[in-house]
Amino acid sequence: MNEDDLTARARIRDAALLEFGEHGVKGATIRGIAQRAGVSPGLVQHHFGTKDGLREACDRYTIDAIRVTKRDAIEKGVNEPGLLASVLNVTLPIQRYVARALVDGSPAAAALFDDTVKASTELLGQGLTGMKRPTTSDLEAYSAAVTAMTFGLVVLHEHLGRVLGEDPLTVAGYPRLALAVLDVFADDLLSPELVDRSRAAIRQFAPETRS
Repeated sequence: MNEDDLTARARIRDAALLEFGEHGVKGATIRGIAQRAGVSPGLVQHHFGTKDGLREACDRYTIDAIRVTKRDAIEKGVNEPGLLASVLNVTLPIQRYVARALVDGSPAAAALFDDTVKASTELLGQGLTGMKRPTTSDLEAYSAAVTAMTFGLVVLHEHLGRVLGEDPLTVAGYPRLALAVLDVFADDLLSPELVDRSRAAIRQFAPETRS
């Protein structure tokens, strides 16, 4: 969390992100959030009213934080010194919350997914430094698939952590999985011939499907 943002309201929000991420909205309690934040339950209710109000605040914070992080990565470039550390400092603490929200379902989770697909479609269409422009004729579906795979890694972090020995939503566990994902994107796993045969088979099954 942002160490400069240590107001009582921010501490409560940060504690709620962790409690909701670990226990879900139904399992988390005002008392548990208050205890984690080091405040009284009454102060939680004073700032946020109800647990639903606190969840809405967490949703807004999460979406805003991810949007700002993406914008910084685009404007500064992923090779900018210190950017990765800054991104991890902001995003890793909220990833468990995102994972739980995507599974439990919420308007904010839906908005985050849709927003990410839209942003990816625009960015991939423009072309970014160091990235090839996709050859697909269905960029929206391409972006949706990439977004789903990316969020899938977050949702399945516990299984990945069990297999790899470290939770990828921690500073210790993140690098190994991130490097593996880079390898996946860098490798040409399928031969052109296999791709062509697979596309032909899919088009026979669904003639309206674009390439």
